[in-house]
Amino acid sequence: QVQLVESGGGLVQPGGSLTLSCAVSGGIRTIGALEWHRQAPGNQREWVAFVPSRGTPRYTDSVKGRFTISRDDAKKTVTLQMNSLKPEDTAIYYCKGNIDFREYWGRGTQVTVSS
Repeated sequence: QVQLVESGGGLVQPGGSLTLSCAVSGGIRTIGALEWHRQAPGNQREWVAFVPSRGTPRYTDSVKGRFTISRDDAKKTVTLQMNSLKPEDTAIYYCKGNIDFREYWGRGTQVTVSS
């Protein structure tokens, strides 16, 4: 059974940094694209960053230059390094993966940016 489990969320002051990780487990043959999404209270879930199995990562405009997505296929993990955090980055962050040509979601990790 494929599972994606996020970790690394928490409370941070504006301007601070956090690193989110997502571990993929289960019977896996192929890991395709990996993504991070987020959902703030009262808002729809939005896409944040995407890293293909090969190629260049992409980011939503609001996080470009501040967030970096990376993957380690040997460890079956995807990481989101978040710098210069702003209060509007507050949300539940979800990992999404294309695993064996099916899409799976994690349960999310809370990120709160507040002084």
